[in-house]
This record gives sequence, structure tokens and C-alpha cells, in this order.
Amino acid sequence: MAKKHKALSPQTMQLVAERFKVMSDPMRLQILSSLQNGELNVMEIVEITGASQPNVSKHLKILQNAGLLTRRRDGNQVFYQIADASIFVMCELVCESLEQRLKTQAEAFLDL
Repeated sequence: MAKKHKALSPQTMQLVAERFKVMSDPMRLQILSSLQNGELNVMEIVEITGASQPNVSKHLKILQNAGLLTRRRDGNQVFYQIADASIFVMCELVCESLEQRLKTQAEAFLDL
């Protein structure tokens, strides 16, 4: 039997849409992935992503404002870490779904 879901209010739908919008940028996903194993400073994130420092800083601010990251200052360095680890559950679900879809498409192609 299919699980019934509670109808979401328009306000809740807006919040969900905003979360997906924040997560829709490949650079932000790369930054989140780089922080999966623990906190890093801005320059470490720059090195891992290969992006410029201003670009990384812009995306870090967006992720922090969305509540996905926290930051702490240590002297003149700023360190970022994941504030909401549930994002990795969501990413894993999406990756598993994509993997299954690609397998199905590959199988259909091989059957031609």
C-alpha cells in the first residue's frame, strides 16, 4: 500500500523550493561534498574545488544563509562545516535514482 503524504502548505512548498534552489548549483554541491568529512577553511575549499576564492566565498555565504553550513573564526581564518547532514541523505537518494535510471536506459539501448 502506498504511503500517503500530508498536503504541504504554500509556505512550506516555498521553503522546499528554496532549499532545492540552493542545492541546484554544481559548485555548491562540490563545496558541500568537500565538507562531508569535516570542517575546512576557505583556502582549503578553494584548493579542493579549483574555483576562485571570491566564487567560493559567494557560494559559502549562500549555503550558510540557507542554514546548510556553520562557520567559525579562528584568528584571520574562517572555517566552515556542515550544519544539516540530512543534505547528504537527499543527495544519496538522488544519486541512487539517477544510477537506476541510467542503468535502465543502458539496458534499453543494449536491447536495440
